[in-house]
Amino acid sequence: MGLKKMPRISINISTVAALTLLSSATSALATPNCLRDNKPYRLAGDTIEWSMTIAPGANCIQGLRWSTMQIFSVSVVEKPKNGDLLMVGPGFRYFARSDFTGTDKFTLVVVGKNRHDEGKSTVQITVSKPTAPLMVSVVSQPD
Repeated sequence: MGLKKMPRISINISTVAALTLLSSATSALATPNCLRDNKPYRLAGDTIEWSMTIAPGANCIQGLRWSTMQIFSVSVVEKPKNGDLLMVGPGFRYFARSDFTGTDKFTLVVVGKNRHDEGKSTVQITVSKPTAPLMVSVVSQPD
């Protein structure tokens, strides 16, 4: 009985880095509904602005495909300064640094097809920390 040759597997460094980042993020808090008022883009040379609210140390996952679209590519035009951005298929995952304060922003260009028309859109995302909840206390007065 002869030995079978096993196929050679090649993994590049960026794949290892992305997998490491994803595996380390499993302990991070994923923020549900982190985008507010995200209106669809049209892939018609338009620019759209989205707002994200995220706590320090948390992360947000967001797809970029709308129902009538095919996404051909997504590129990062401006990287965030207070967090890390990982492109995941036709979407992204933003990781806010644990010392995140103030605001952050990043810009993506989406190229694809909307119904029958090919085009591109620019998506500008502004990231902010949630505001502290308003604390209300009830003080009773003696009768």
